[in-house]
Order: sequence, then structure tokens, then C-alpha cells
Amino acid sequence: MESVTSYVGVGSNLGDALHNVNAALAALSRLPHTQLHSHSSLFRSAPIDATGDDFVNAVARVDTRLSAESLLAELQKIELSFGRERPFRNAPRTLDLDLLLYGELTISSTTLVVPHPRMTTRAFVVLPLLELDPKVLIPGQGFASDYVKGMSDQVIHALPKN
Repeated sequence: MESVTSYVGVGSNLGDALHNVNAALAALSRLPHTQLHSHSSLFRSAPIDATGDDFVNAVARVDTRLSAESLLAELQKIELSFGRERPFRNAPRTLDLDLLLYGELTISSTTLVVPHPRMTTRAFVVLPLLELDPKVLIPGQGFASDYVKGMSDQVIHALPKN
């Protein structure tokens, strides 16, 4: 299988969120048949449709030879290794890994929807994604940059680089 450029949203708002996001980015670099190409700056944002403390978020670009379903399964294994629990929808989480984009594919199955269905309404996804690729196209939806205006009410701050 040829390598597919994919984008993964990374977020945490339980425990040491900054550590969790940095450790998750390192874990992405160890995925089988996958290379961590780059990741955005880290951002702090208030929860949307969720409770708990502010989130630390980033977006990672990976090049993978895994299928989308296999990549999702690997992401869920990482989440579990961080103690991810799902007691209710949008519960606070030690780690959240979302497959945002998988090449130029549109996928809709019982276990996976790509592009991620809420990515165009989330500044904590779109702004880090645009940092990685200012011209990124969301299949079937247009350029990610076209959605920024509609997010002006969302508070998001880049964290200082270490």
C-alpha cells in the first residue's frame, strides 16, 4: 500500500494535559507503518459541547501505509494506554485522538467518518491544521481556511514553545 498523508487531532483536558499531548505525539511517531511528519504548535482552548478544564490541543501530520480503519484502531490503542474512558459523550478525557483527514478520501462507516464530522466548526482543529498546511483541502467541503471566520467567537491561545 502507498503512503497516505493523514491528519490526527490530539487533545487532553484531564491530568497533566500538556504532558499527555506531548507524550501522545511521541506515541504517534512509533505507530507501525507510519511516520510522524510534523505537528502543529500546542494550543489551549475552552471545551466545546463538553465539560472540564481547558484542553491542550495539536494536530499531527502522519504519512501511513495503514488503512484508515487500522490507523483508527492504533489511535484508540494509544488512547486506552493513557487511561481514556468514555463514561458519556464529550466527557473530559486524558487523551483524545481523532482521525481528521485520510488523504483525499471521504469515509462513512459505522466506526469511522472522515473528514471528521465536526472539524470545520472547531478552531482547535482548523487553526493547528492550517499551521501545518495553509492550503489544506477538506474533501467535499472546501478549503479549511474558509471556515476560520465562523470560529471568531472561540477562544484559543497558542502555548509557548519549549
